[in-house]
Amino acid sequence: MQTMTAAVWNGPTEPLRLEEIARPSPRSGEALVRVVACGVCHTDLHVMKGEVTFPAPAVLGHEISGHVVEAGPGTELPAGVEVGGAVVGAFIMPCGECAACRAGRDDLCGPFFAKNRGKGQLFDGTTRLRRRDGEDLAMYSMAGLAEYCVVPVTALVALPDAVPAAQAAILGCAAFTAHGAVVNAGGVAEGEAVAVVAVGGVGSSIVQLVKSHGAGPVIAVDVDDAKLAAVRELGADHVVNSAEEDAVAKVRELTGGEGVSVVFEALGLPRTFEQSVRMLADGGRMVAVGIGSGAASAQVEITPLVRRGLRIIGSFGARTREALPAVVAEAVGGALSLERTVSRTYPLERVNEAFDDLAGGRIPGRAVITMDASHS
Repeated sequence: MQTMTAAVWNGPTEPLRLEEIARPSPRSGEALVRVVACGVCHTDLHVMKGEVTFPAPAVLGHEISGHVVEAGPGTELPAGVEVGGAVVGAFIMPCGECAACRAGRDDLCGPFFAKNRGKGQLFDGTTRLRRRDGEDLAMYSMAGLAEYCVVPVTALVALPDAVPAAQAAILGCAAFTAHGAVVNAGGVAEGEAVAVVAVGGVGSSIVQLVKSHGAGPVIAVDVDDAKLAAVRELGADHVVNSAEEDAVAKVRELTGGEGVSVVFEALGLPRTFEQSVRMLADGGRMVAVGIGSGAASAQVEITPLVRRGLRIIGSFGARTREALPAVVAEAVGGALSLERTVSRTYPLERVNEAFDDLAGGRIPGRAVITMDASHS
């Protein structure tokens, strides 16, 4: 039996434990990828804390970069993807066949949410991961916190040599989610005033993308001065520490009392959700990007929503087959700076330290877990 090291999650409140498990094999429509790096994302943290329901035991990790080792039987790889070549993988792995996928709405793929997010399986209703004793391990997306992972080829895009391999992992979730929010949900236009509430990995990527679309002023809101300083370097015109001043009042002051055309809420807390709506100018739109804990809900005043023509738009990830190539192009073209967004790297042996730092708010931008010590 060929084996690999993986970070296994055994249920809420349990730390991740490194185990030698069976190395997976791809089936039709899939590829085996040797993982270079996997992003450290709040959504995985929500799962680990039991705030998002997911079956255990499992291997988490849903944004990866790596190299294709083999394709499954009868599998045609996407254009540009080849065995031995570098790739990035998106966390939304569309089936490509359901009604939503046929309509180009990969972000609404029913089989992905029912089988992968609901049961930790791939599209044939089984997982590719097993312990050495044969026990199944659920897969969160492609289960990237491991030396190898199996990815449906619909979620893979070739990675050019110009893009650093380890940092490129964040293209599959942080940058990908930012792209969906800015391009599909937000429809940001040149000259529009924008606020970004919470500037971690996704928020800092949103700041960069709205600047590349000519938005301005761009106002970053967070409670952490280090994150605000970092995002100012990425293009934010103004920063607001909402722990020290009234963020809604300050955003309105910075926009001559009018408010902003678009707010991106990237945290998923009821308080910040409600604040974000109150930052909007007449006719403005609030794009909700952050995942809430459990059944968290927010209160929004009905009359201002109606009278001022406001819009609240949910945005989960992006449309994979369209967006992932675009995100790679944004990184190549300089609209996204991976070097400045990825602030920390950790080897797989320190995976729990990485998630502890994320939970403690000690990671500006994004961090990645590297599978090879030479990348850390």
